[in-house]
Amino acid sequence: MKKNILIVFAHPNHTSLNYELLLKTKNGFIDEGHAVTVLDLYEEKFDPVLYFDEQHRRRDLQYLDETKKYREQISWADHLVFIFPIWWGAMPAIMKGYFDKVFTTGFCYNFKGLFPEGKLKGKTASIITTDDTLSLFRVVALQDYGNVLKRQILSIMTGVKVVKHFRFSYVKGRDQQKINKWLNQCYQHAQHIKFINQAI
Repeated sequence: MKKNILIVFAHPNHTSLNYELLLKTKNGFIDEGHAVTVLDLYEEKFDPVLYFDEQHRRRDLQYLDETKKYREQISWADHLVFIFPIWWGAMPAIMKGYFDKVFTTGFCYNFKGLFPEGKLKGKTASIITTDDTLSLFRVVALQDYGNVLKRQILSIMTGVKVVKHFRFSYVKGRDQQKINKWLNQCYQHAQHIKFINQAI
């Protein structure tokens, strides 16, 4: 069954590994006949800074004209893909701003009593992250921000089911054979989107 795919990409350099991962992932979906939209946040010049005050309340962000097209993209999509590097132990600010401004209460979730109730149930997602951190230091000193996105932002808050999380670590220490393996993994994942409902 063909799907609508939204890929949200956050890396400023189009010669980066992240961009190669984007292209491989996108082509994997396209080669299977899926409809693909790519949102390149840097190309889009997305403004990540969130403003609100007494006249512009946070609860009204779901109606903001500035972000209407991004909400429409999410509504259109059956499957979401997020591709970004881990910088300073977190996602790039432009990606964080995207979640702050677009994944808003009333649109992506509401609170039912003390607990959030996701409004994006039925949608699935894949997460692809890269970092330059050695494994031991990463385990001891850094949180897995891709996992924060998977569990806290997507699964718990919005109801999106994450079916795959690729974390490609210590990029600068890898040879081309390893890089090619990662690229092929992303392509194959997109090719086998029929497994989209099998969460890991």
